[in-house]
Amino acid sequence: METRLTWKEEKKLQNLVTGKLSLLYKASAHGFANSSLICRCNYQGPTLLVIYSSDHVFGSYIPRNDKNETRVSCLLFAFEGTNILECKIRPQNLKDFFGHCGNKWEFLIGLSEKKVTMSLDTIKKLNLSQTMYFEECEVFRCEDLLDTRNMNGVAELRGSLLSAIRTYKPSRDLVHQIRILLLGPIGAGKSSFFNSVKSVFRGHVTHQALVGSDRTGISQQYRTYSIKDGKDGKSLPFILCDSVGLSEGKGLCMDDIPYILKGHVPDRYQFNFMKPITPGHSNYIDFPLLEDRIHCVAFVFDANSIEQLSDEMVAKIKKARREVVKCGLVHVVLLTCVDSMDLIMKGDLIDIYKCIPVKLKQEEIHKKLGFALSDILVVSNYTSEWDLDPIKDVLNLSALRQMLWAADDFLEDLPLEETALRGKHLLSVLEKK
Repeated sequence: METRLTWKEEKKLQNLVTGKLSLLYKASAHGFANSSLICRCNYQGPTLLVIYSSDHVFGSYIPRNDKNETRVSCLLFAFEGTNILECKIRPQNLKDFFGHCGNKWEFLIGLSEKKVTMSLDTIKKLNLSQTMYFEECEVFRCEDLLDTRNMNGVAELRGSLLSAIRTYKPSRDLVHQIRILLLGPIGAGKSSFFNSVKSVFRGHVTHQALVGSDRTGISQQYRTYSIKDGKDGKSLPFILCDSVGLSEGKGLCMDDIPYILKGHVPDRYQFNFMKPITPGHSNYIDFPLLEDRIHCVAFVFDANSIEQLSDEMVAKIKKARREVVKCGLVHVVLLTCVDSMDLIMKGDLIDIYKCIPVKLKQEEIHKKLGFALSDILVVSNYTSEWDLDPIKDVLNLSALRQMLWAADDFLEDLPLEETALRGKHLLSVLEKK
């Protein structure tokens, strides 16, 4: 049994009632009879009643529908284009809409006649006719997406992800820490993602990496961030590497990318927008070890800016991706700022990959930039929050775990001569000791 609501209409109504809609009754399936509706839908908690005429979608939200049959103020609504018109009516319960309150009606439904009759004040506020004939009627239970049961599941998953990352060991013990390069346009959320990951393991929101409030970016240096488990805990098995963002103007010099990937660029190197680092530079690492190299690349994009990427920016991203592939690296995409997209509620983050706007953004990235849909991961950075949010943490930790697995794929695919060099290095370290 499926609702007749479009996805956009459903999201608009979810925002209206601040909850998930669970379909209880559909007249075409259960019968156009008042008794049938009341039997299936009474005492179901907050209830949304939706009516479909040939050219209108309208109805009522009953915020309380319990066995006490308490009457509370209800909300009438009607779609007008993409907007919703609203008006409050006097206290009622679900039965009252079907003639159980005598002649004092403002919104009276006759299912068998497929007719709704409204007061003059109601039709004026909702821009409808006094008598509306309809084709379908649906009733939904309004469920809290962030109820205790759901949040307990989120907390359990968060704990599981934290444990998996804390105990992770890079494939074949070739390196002690995985290096993940964050690469993308200026202002996409690279530094914010690092701050968000550090916040989870620190136990409170932190802002070590500076984040800009405009599109010019803050990072001018190449930074490699090792994160400790807690304030005085041991270092975690990954390093997040942040650099200048890509830009049509003063951004990361494209010729710097292969040097970063191969480990020639040191921490705190000051980028020159016009000139890449080259052999002979005072800070150039001549003979980088495997542990100095990048093991996974995460391309970072703001979900609200995908459509605005210029042809020049698209070309730069594709060129950077070619360099990544040439180095044999596995790469993923981090999609940020999805929680600020139109119609996305906080509760949607629990099943964010099922949200149609997010799917459309993933498809746009796939179409415009060529990344595989399965490699596009959704994250939610801390931007203005003061407290940790377990739902955000789950998204970010899930993405981090995927990146560690991607790095394992790179390490497992290394040719024997490179792993042999790693073994010789370890042997020389032990001999010096």
